[in-house]
Amino acid sequence: MTKKWVAFVTVLLLSGTAAVAAGWADHFKSLDTDGNGRISRTEWEANVSKLKLDPAPTFTAMDSDVNNGVDEDEWAAAEKMAKAFPVSCKSATSSWCEKQY
Repeated sequence: MTKKWVAFVTVLLLSGTAAVAAGWADHFKSLDTDGNGRISRTEWEANVSKLKLDPAPTFTAMDSDVNNGVDEDEWAAAEKMAKAFPVSCKSATSSWCEKQY
């Protein structure tokens, strides 16, 4: 019975993770308006407000190889950064991150 419960919870958790990941993947596709597999600064600036990301990472922070484009790997790293930042803020003992994100 315990194994079945663990399997059920695992499937439930993974399905939620996939839904969240799909959201970011969908965002990438909608931002990559020319379909070349990377988001340019122009594409980012024209469409970031439509995403309603809170916090929305800056283009410069995402473009880790400084080639003026964000590829899927950089986008995945930005997703992790965006999700981790509010968690860090919630656990902070001071107000260093209030309204910073």
